[in-house]
Amino acid sequence: MHGDPESEAQDWLRLTPLERWRESMVLWTQYLAQGGSLDPEPDSQSPFDFPELRGARPVDGRAGLRVLRRGGV
Repeated sequence: MHGDPESEAQDWLRLTPLERWRESMVLWTQYLAQGGSLDPEPDSQSPFDFPELRGARPVDGRAGLRVLRRGGV
C-alpha cells in the first residue's frame, strides 16, 4: 500500500475485514518496535488525571500492571 492517499484508501476498502485486521496488526507491530506506547498520554484537563498517582515509566517502555477497578461490579 504505497502511493497517493486516494489509491491507498481504495486499496484498504477492497480488503476483507480479516485482511484489514492483519494489516493493522503489522502496523501496530511496527509502531511498537519503533518505541511507540499503548499507554494514553496524560490529560491534565481530565477530572480523572491524578499526577500524584503517575509513576515513572518502566525502563522497557511497556505498561505495568495496574488496578483499574476495586470492589464488585
